[in-house]
Amino acid sequence: MGFFTALTDAMSSRQSLLVTGLDPNPEMLRSWAALRGLGGSSLLSQARSWCKSVIEATSDHVCAYKPSLGFYQAMGSAGVELLLEVRELLPSDLPLIIDIKHGDLNSSSAVAAYLFKTLHADAVTLNPFAGQDIAAPFLLYPGKGVLINCHSSNPAAVALQHHPNENDPFYLKVVRESQSWGTPDQLLLEVGTSDPAILGHVRQAAPERFVMLRSLWGEEGNLQRLMANGLNLAGDGLLLPLPQNLLNESDINEQTAALKERINCMRQDHLQQKQSNLKAESDQCRIWPHPDQPPVGVATSKSSSVAEGLIDSELRDLVIDLFDIRCLLFGEFKQASGAVFNYYVDLRQIISDPALFHRVLDCYAQVLRPLQFDRIAGIPYGSLPTATGLSLQLHKPLIYPRKEVKAHGTRRMVEGEFKEGETVAVVDDILITGGSVLEGIGKLESSGLKVSDVVVFLDHGGVHDTRAKERLERNGLRLQAVLTLETISEVLETAGRISAKQAKELRH
Repeated sequence: MGFFTALTDAMSSRQSLLVTGLDPNPEMLRSWAALRGLGGSSLLSQARSWCKSVIEATSDHVCAYKPSLGFYQAMGSAGVELLLEVRELLPSDLPLIIDIKHGDLNSSSAVAAYLFKTLHADAVTLNPFAGQDIAAPFLLYPGKGVLINCHSSNPAAVALQHHPNENDPFYLKVVRESQSWGTPDQLLLEVGTSDPAILGHVRQAAPERFVMLRSLWGEEGNLQRLMANGLNLAGDGLLLPLPQNLLNESDINEQTAALKERINCMRQDHLQQKQSNLKAESDQCRIWPHPDQPPVGVATSKSSSVAEGLIDSELRDLVIDLFDIRCLLFGEFKQASGAVFNYYVDLRQIISDPALFHRVLDCYAQVLRPLQFDRIAGIPYGSLPTATGLSLQLHKPLIYPRKEVKAHGTRRMVEGEFKEGETVAVVDDILITGGSVLEGIGKLESSGLKVSDVVVFLDHGGVHDTRAKERLERNGLRLQAVLTLETISEVLETAGRISAKQAKELRH
């Protein structure tokens, strides 16, 4: 089981957003040990007893543990051995996050091996200022996670983090940039603040990412506002630290349980408020959307939403989120047609993110609803998951033309039940030359079906290269697209995700 799965499972089973910091601070340990008659024992012995008691008292009420490596290293080799003992003391279903804030490139590979192989960490915290290269060695380990420290609560950090101004602070640049380094289940964000506004800015810039909050207890009255600004639409996506002063108390279990309950009440209030505000519309997974759901501003092949300035906020957010999970890559890529482009659009990433996938399906569905058709057909293999989802959303039967007809079995050219003369709406992911979609349509029509409409997520040519669209039109087909490369380039350039040069490449 990977880190992210273990974390979300623990959040569900414990019904908790709380993370316990296991930091054996010497000053705190001396106070704790004196109250329990352990003042004469060694620091290592005090640390061992404290860790054991904290884990036993909190394990039913938290979703992860986060020891700071420096406190254990300060005790020498025995301290590192203690951290291995801590790993064994933790319930097997609770992940271990090692707080190290590592930022040195030269030692990254060695540190990653040490933390993941020797200390058996599930995730680590990293300092982002070396850029993507700092995360790469850690992301090579399947099932492990990294948390990027994008904002510190240290007052002296304001001069750097909030430069050049509050409208475009550097810490948000870190948030935006780091999301391209790993997927949401690999890369989380760490935010040190008690300011709800800062957390709100981070959540707005990274709606799909889990955020681990720290240093929030300086102004405990802000907790409700912090949660309102930090929780995602599902009422989670936010990890909260257990107050350090609580870990010195004799009734840790009772206080932790009470805090968890208070937080869960706030979560419930948050969800109810969101449901009230959003009503039927949200980014949550929806199998059966409301039949009267309004369109979100999709672009058809008949007009350019970029030119007309009609891209709404939902579609803009979707484009940015798709970019952040690396659906758009820059480099030199050879297409199936043989053409070489300076970029590559990979929509297969979408199916691994259910919430994002449903947002994409909604965009497709809003194009399809006005059309008249009996069945939906997907073009193998890339669009088959999309066609399946749309079949469920729109209550339309699914069929698909085989990419190759087998010499055994039923030897069907078209899979699924249908009647001759029925109309079919064909969906595909990307239209480049139109060759694959026309091949599939040919098999459908040779089986007695009628095709008039082709709906794609991305029209590669857009307004600058209409050859593929014209090719379809010559075959009596109407093309409709959710997005064009012009739309994508305009949104990403405006959002600061790509350079002007990259935007120009996308616009041909």
